[in-house]
Amino acid sequence: MNRVILGGEAVRAGVVTRHELRRDYTTLYRGVFVRKAIEVTLRDRAIGAWLATGRKGVIAGAAASALHGAPWIDVDLPIEVAGVRARPQHGLIIRGFALSGDEITRRCGLPVTTRARTALDVGRLSSRAEALARLDALMWNQPYSLEGVAAIADRRPKLQGLGQLRDLLPLVDGGAASPRESRMRLWLLDCGFPRPETQIPIVTGSRPVAFLDMGWPKFKVAVEYDGDHHRKDRKQYVKDIGRLRMLEQMGWIVIRVIAEERTAEWLDRVEAALRGRGCVLDPSDTQQFVRKLAA
Repeated sequence: MNRVILGGEAVRAGVVTRHELRRDYTTLYRGVFVRKAIEVTLRDRAIGAWLATGRKGVIAGAAASALHGAPWIDVDLPIEVAGVRARPQHGLIIRGFALSGDEITRRCGLPVTTRARTALDVGRLSSRAEALARLDALMWNQPYSLEGVAAIADRRPKLQGLGQLRDLLPLVDGGAASPRESRMRLWLLDCGFPRPETQIPIVTGSRPVAFLDMGWPKFKVAVEYDGDHHRKDRKQYVKDIGRLRMLEQMGWIVIRVIAEERTAEWLDRVEAALRGRGCVLDPSDTQQFVRKLAA
């Protein structure tokens, strides 16, 4: 039996009986059912959202990013569907904006906004920090054309949030290995630090022995996000300590940031390290104001 079905349609077609529908399925969206005792995937929920629009909608936003292969997308996030008008309901966001044919493709058997159109929407409709994280994640999975995204924005000048999108496009970096790294990089840029490189290779001999999350090779200063899994996994922790010592012996200053640390604290440590290595920092008045907000 199918994992996700339109209940009434499936009963009329003889796919399930009403008894089987009640016994074996649970409601996903209004009129849409998913089989019990299975792990519901984001694709299942996207299929259900598409069915809930009478097969007329196009999967958009973060869900489209996930179907394009972008990582770090929560399976339980609301599914956005564009190009259709429908009644709102829990877990389903209707985006009424129109889409042209060249902004639609197919992924996993579903109509989905193209990679460029998906980037445009996540970059303008999410909060600023989340938007950059979404744009980075989509670029991490597979490069897309920033010029192509800007071209769609140019031909749809009345869309909401294009100012934010245009501000963020030059900052997109597919080297960000997590949403937290994207947010950290945005703090650095907003506070007047020079743009860091990402996924910096550390080479001994002819092969890379490590990759740094982000940093400034000229000054040998790096910033690394120390995720929970590193601290909870004893073997990983020992490995990380050995790696840190190796980098310090090679002359690197590595600023390790943990989730619980206040933004102002790690920014202060980065500033001290860069200034100590001769980096000239001259933040604008706006950047200094943003820095105060971090406190």
